[in-house]
Amino acid sequence: MIVARTIADLHAALRAPAAPVGLVPTMGYLHEGHLSLVEAARAECPTVIVSIFVNPTQFGPNEDFEDYPRDEEHDLELLADAGAHIAFVPSAEEIYLPGDSTRVRVGGLTEVLEGERRPGHFEGVATVVSRLYLIVAPDRAYFGEKDAQQLAVLRRMTADMRFPIEVVGCPTVREPDGLALSSRNIYLTPEERAQAPALQAGLRAAVEAFEGGVRDASVLRAVVRDRIAAQPLAEIDYVSLADSETLAELEGLIKPPALLSLAVRFGAARLIDNVTLRA
Repeated sequence: MIVARTIADLHAALRAPAAPVGLVPTMGYLHEGHLSLVEAARAECPTVIVSIFVNPTQFGPNEDFEDYPRDEEHDLELLADAGAHIAFVPSAEEIYLPGDSTRVRVGGLTEVLEGERRPGHFEGVATVVSRLYLIVAPDRAYFGEKDAQQLAVLRRMTADMRFPIEVVGCPTVREPDGLALSSRNIYLTPEERAQAPALQAGLRAAVEAFEGGVRDASVLRAVVRDRIAAQPLAEIDYVSLADSETLAELEGLIKPPALLSLAVRFGAARLIDNVTLRA
């Protein structure tokens, strides 16, 4: 595996790459969820590039940029074992020039849920991903479905900007007890970790209610809230049931598909998860 730390090094390694080229953007501290994206890319692309870049522009002033977990040496070992061809590990200065003031903003989708609670977050995500697109010129880009709103935003940005890139969403990878894998799970104390599977339990309870015929949006949201609220360490940020394309909140009797998503804080860890309700 080649490790490229500059755009020039990456382009030198990418001379006449075997197509299609797959890109897996990450912020590092890799886990099995990330590696599943690499596996999906390898199944479709003879050239797979994984970026490791903790993007400063997607963190708010009171968020965890400085504390975000990092372990580059271990990440590179995992990527080599997973069969990635190139690891692109740029510095912030390689992505953002001095005085950089250009940002990519996606309207509508970024103004609710995570975007409402984390102002500027998706602007930073769209900006860095668009730059990775321009630097790498992939044919396909792979993202996890756990970050459902991010996936919707990036699909919209990719289409609107006319990037000739297929955005591939990959299923959420979970622990045996249902907790979605996340680099931020490391923030959980043992007591919080024991209660965190309530997120998936709440979503699963709502799916069962939906499959049993419940269609009222407020009832389905309440099913999730009640299950999570039973955990004393859980602080619910939001439980949303929204149109799966526009992310507009649904009321009354819903028509699938609909995105049921949530954010819950356990101490220092803010966890998100989701499920799509389908006909």
